[in-house]
Amino acid sequence: MQYKVLVVEDEEFIRDGLQECLEMEDYQVAVAGDGDEALQKADEFLPHLILLDVMMPKKNGFDVCRLLRKKYPSLVIIMLTAKGEEASKVMGLNIGADDYITKPFSTLELLARVNAFFRKLAMQMESLAFSGESAEFNGIKLDFKKYEATKNGDALDLNVREFQILSLFCKRRGEVISREDLIQLIDSSSNSRTIDNYIVKLRQKIEEDPESPRLILSIRGMGYKLDA
Repeated sequence: MQYKVLVVEDEEFIRDGLQECLEMEDYQVAVAGDGDEALQKADEFLPHLILLDVMMPKKNGFDVCRLLRKKYPSLVIIMLTAKGEEASKVMGLNIGADDYITKPFSTLELLARVNAFFRKLAMQMESLAFSGESAEFNGIKLDFKKYEATKNGDALDLNVREFQILSLFCKRRGEVISREDLIQLIDSSSNSRTIDNYIVKLRQKIEEDPESPRLILSIRGMGYKLDA
């Protein structure tokens, strides 16, 4: 799986430099130059991680962070703050940022932080993997080594969290999985509505008729199970 990073920075020189460095690390990168564009790109690109500058035109980084944290609870947000702005760092963490880096920063340090977050995600997914390298059901195949999914041979565009959920369903096929278990898998700060939204999106991608699901079933008052 190629992880997606959104770089939000109004200074073109910094923005282009970060894009080039991240692409050299084999990340898929999108960029935005202001707060409004950041929100638009987040919806279109669906990044796994965002590098978010604090001081930007139209909407500042704090406003963008608040909005994205509500909409995408599992999105990793690293804020870029100016040197000496201790209050900005504290505020960013309080409103949902996962980490911050102070400008001017070392590119090596930034890449190390980004790589660390993605290693953590990879370890979470590996903990779900079977003893084998893949699992199949109803024309759907999950490759745990490559973190790729296909349906009838065609690629399924699953994000990291969707892949994690589907992996857990495969591992516990036929068992009812509670929303609480799914919340712990995704992010302890998530809630039942977040989980339900992930299930809706998964059904849209794997069910023949998402309105009448036959694979991911809702078990009233308990949770969900994979019936495959």
